[in-house]
Amino acid sequence: MASKTAARPALRPNAGSAANVNSYGSTRRPGPSASGWETFSWYFFRVSGVALVFLALIHVFIMHVSNDVSQTVYDYVANRYNNPFWRVYDLLLLTLALFHGLNGLRIASDDYIRSRGWRLATQSVLFFIAITFWLMGSMTIITFQKNENIVNTVGALFHALIH
Repeated sequence: MASKTAARPALRPNAGSAANVNSYGSTRRPGPSASGWETFSWYFFRVSGVALVFLALIHVFIMHVSNDVSQTVYDYVANRYNNPFWRVYDLLLLTLALFHGLNGLRIASDDYIRSRGWRLATQSVLFFIAITFWLMGSMTIITFQKNENIVNTVGALFHALIH
């Protein structure tokens, strides 16, 4: 006796098969049928990953090894940002790290969210969150100005709270 319910076809053929594991993955370049966006994404992932290794290691060394972490205070950052190089450096680190991570989440959602509608909704929310954080971070880096009044006011507030 045959079953009345037909087998549900996979939305993406061979999505979980061993043969398809490396078709998008870490080592193969997108093929000729890949869209321009996928090719850009593939190259961006690799270039930003290599750049982030160096940017992050330099950041960790400067902020946490060569300087005492307890000395990384408002005045330290304000004096550092007097040099435009550090603003560009931090903006580059923020941009590459945020969009490298966003690209990774986009790829993960492509792999694990089967419904096109849910995938689009998830990627749209992730993109909106990433743009929001990028705008907040870049505006802080670009517009930051040393303000003695802030230092004195916050210092007095903490002094009053402690004593």
